[in-house]
Amino acid sequence: MNELILAQDAAESTITGLGALGYGIATIGPGIGIGILVGKALEGMARQPEMAGKLQTTMFLGIAFVEALALIALVAGFLF
Repeated sequence: MNELILAQDAAESTITGLGALGYGIATIGPGIGIGILVGKALEGMARQPEMAGKLQTTMFLGIAFVEALALIALVAGFLF
């Protein structure tokens, strides 16, 4: 009986570990996306300083959308 419980616990911990690994991989895309987005916005601000306010607003809006992808991946990791 104890061996069955231990085997079940080992299987559940493996599944939990795979979920954490999946979420870690899923955050790579949004991380790269935010890096590119901020870099290009800063480049645009350096080229045209008078557009800095508009670019900054657009940048933060883009960051919110990209970050939503990471949150969706987190929820999907919990569901599946």
